Amino acid sequence: MPKPIKKKIVKKTTFGSDASGTLSRLKKSVDERKRFFITAVAAVVLSVIAIGGFFLYSNTQKNKAQKLEYEAYKIYYGLYQKQPVASEERYKKAAEIFRKAYDVRKSPVSLYYIANCNYELGKYEESLNALKDLNRKFPDDEKFVPLSYYKMAMISLKKGSAEEALKSFAVLYNYKTGTYKDLALIESGKILEAQGKAEEAKKKYEELVKDFPQSPFAEEAKARIERKKG
Repeated sequence: MPKPIKKKIVKKTTFGSDASGTLSRLKKSVDERKRFFITAVAAVVLSVIAIGGFFLYSNTQKNKAQKLEYEAYKIYYGLYQKQPVASEERYKKAAEIFRKAYDVRKSPVSLYYIANCNYELGKYEESLNALKDLNRKFPDDEKFVPLSYYKMAMISLKKGSAEEALKSFAVLYNYKTGTYKDLALIESGKILEAQGKAEEAKKKYEELVKDFPQSPFAEEAKARIERKKG
């Protein structure tokens, strides 16, 4: 008896659906990466624009402040003036413009000259406050901080406080650059001499002559030493 012929069962393939799913997932992944890339690029572009805008603004403010400082500087020293102006008026006007410059951009230059203008106008407390602001806000400015301590010493002398002046000269003497050591020595010597402390004054003069023989104050120090000997 012949064997019954079994029908061959054909399994349905899932290749088409698998491929479709894979392509769908791949497309989704590509889209996600594209969105991430666009977001990242946008963030970078915005950062560059923000930074560029900041520097552009900073440069604009810097230029504006420098123009004001230069204008005030000319008035302070009476340069290029068509008509002579009384000193008091010059210092008042210069101080006003230096303040405008400082409002535009914080700078040790403006603060120092604001202090100088007030000093020339006899406003010693206001001058002192400006110098203290300079030293506090710009402690590393090697040009104006030493000058600030010198001016503070001069204000102290104007106010009759020799001890405060000596303290300021001590700071100037010990300042990191050492640029004004000779100036601090000669001025300290003069104060000590005026106080009747001849030996202490002499030590200052001798140090100046020994350590700073090329100083413009060396000859004055020698003369003061000789005068003491006489």
